[in-house]
Amino acid sequence: MNVICSNILERDAGGKPHHAFTHPALTTAIALVIAGSGLGGCANLGDGAMSGAFVDPAKYELYDCKQLDEQRKSLAARTAELQQLIDKAHTGAAGAVVAEVAYRNDYITTRASAKLADEEWQRNKCHEEAATAAPAAGSPGTAPRRRR
Repeated sequence: MNVICSNILERDAGGKPHHAFTHPALTTAIALVIAGSGLGGCANLGDGAMSGAFVDPAKYELYDCKQLDEQRKSLAARTAELQQLIDKAHTGAAGAVVAEVAYRNDYITTRASAKLADEEWQRNKCHEEAATAAPAAGSPGTAPRRRR
């Protein structure tokens, strides 16, 4: 084990070793690069395998085609809205950080929910026409009452 004698190190007028790191601006820049790298890793999460961790996989199991159609439309509108907000945030100062902190988690959750709704839509073999079609005249609850 090598021990360095403190008497050998050169010291400045304040008594600090001469080799001490005295550049706070560089320290700040390094911290920002590290933080940006961390946030950049979250940005690539998107539709990957980990995005499913943000939603309940059984969320849409009991939905019928009409309910799934409404959810899919709602989620598509919300996804578009969040994408616009993210794009708008990127135009401002520190926009990437604002976009990541303010909108990215909601965006990932919404996209994962939309993916689950689409998967359930396909599992139920739903079609656009069937989901928007009006209920048949003879369906329960719509038949007129008989008089006695």
